[in-house]
Amino acid sequence: MITSEWLYWLIGAFFIAVAVLIVTDTAHAKRLGNAAFWGILGLSFFYGTFVAAGTVPAWTLGIAVLVMVALAGLGFTGTTSRTRVASIPGAGTGAETGPAEPTGVTQEITSAGSGSTSVLATTSPDERAAFATKYGNRLFIPALVVPVVAVLVATLGPLVSFGGEPLLAEGSATLTGLGIGSVLAVVVAVFVLRPPKIATPIREGGRLLQAIGWAALLPQMLSTLGIVFTQAGVGDAVGTIIKSVLPDGSLLAAVVIYCLGMALFTIIMGNAFAAFPIMTAAIGWPVLVQGFDGNPAAIFAIGMLAGFCGTLVTPMAANFNLVPAALLEMRDKYGPIKAQIPTAAILLVVNMGVMYLVAF
Repeated sequence: MITSEWLYWLIGAFFIAVAVLIVTDTAHAKRLGNAAFWGILGLSFFYGTFVAAGTVPAWTLGIAVLVMVALAGLGFTGTTSRTRVASIPGAGTGAETGPAEPTGVTQEITSAGSGSTSVLATTSPDERAAFATKYGNRLFIPALVVPVVAVLVATLGPLVSFGGEPLLAEGSATLTGLGIGSVLAVVVAVFVLRPPKIATPIREGGRLLQAIGWAALLPQMLSTLGIVFTQAGVGDAVGTIIKSVLPDGSLLAAVVIYCLGMALFTIIMGNAFAAFPIMTAAIGWPVLVQGFDGNPAAIFAIGMLAGFCGTLVTPMAANFNLVPAALLEMRDKYGPIKAQIPTAAILLVVNMGVMYLVAF
């Protein structure tokens, strides 16, 4: 029986490989802090298997998280610079691609005697444009492999069995499909794009990780925060407050408060999945479902969409907002949020109307 542990170990191995590449880059201004951050994270994925099995204490992971927080909070992580120079092999022609002030700088002396900024080597904008012209729509093939394989494995995997036993452990089909799809996508990308070195995927992955920084882990942290809030009874406390101000018998007011609460808690927590149990326990189930006899599927599905409106306008939703800004090297890291505010506001009002009209 195949469990999802192999995927966690593969992810851990990737983080450790990135840490090794960073620590061996002597020109990196923050190599020790970066290597420690991603190395600790990688080891945590391995260690977590034994925590889940109950063979080792969990408090060690807590210490690891605190160390990672200290490394990121004190500025020991981040890329060396976003200014690219020709003195770095494979870095292209040296065009400025980011903010004028880098997160950290290391000066090198070139053969001509002039100073240059040490950076992570990657292709230049001109080189990327040339590759896009050369490969065309074939660039999308690796990206499409991931969802196609994930859906196939998640759908068909649970139906496969050997010797009367299911091939995939219960609840592992989706993660297994995502892992297999990701691995196949890398293989396909290497086959289609023919990178100069087999380690290019790891190096580019490491470059993107450092560009994103600690924000790459924010979704995991926020989902855990949602569980903590729920276990602490925050949902019940919020429900008591809301019921004290909610007009008796007003379905419209209940719908507005539920949808608005989903958006606001998502803005605070950065994750609609973290906000969902709180608002559902506060008003979704006791008021809308039990009190007004609403359709649970419709209420909760539309409620999640209302939460996603909050996702569009909060820096806490790093994977939607801060990560794109970092990957696109935007000068305004809040640019995606500013562009999405009108859409989020309109969608939130639409969700309220749809819930009011179809869920009761």
